[in-house]
Amino acid sequence: MSDQNFGTQLEEKVVLDQGDHERFSHYVQKNKIVESAVMGNAVVALCGKVWIPSRDPQKFPVCPTCQEIYESLKPGDDETK
Repeated sequence: MSDQNFGTQLEEKVVLDQGDHERFSHYVQKNKIVESAVMGNAVVALCGKVWIPSRDPQKFPVCPTCQEIYESLKPGDDETK
């Protein structure tokens, strides 16, 4: 029997969401936006959407899910006001 080498190769695959990212602006970490602009990498929004930004976010309403998550993360929010 001959000596054979076996191995495993892992392949990373990013699946871009075909959802509503075309209709909404999403909240993404600032450093990831810059990285995406430079490297062309996909970003992940607070709501979980994954896509490669290519449109002006000023032209779209904010994703309601991202907005809700963002507001819950703001320091100093006091719900008793």
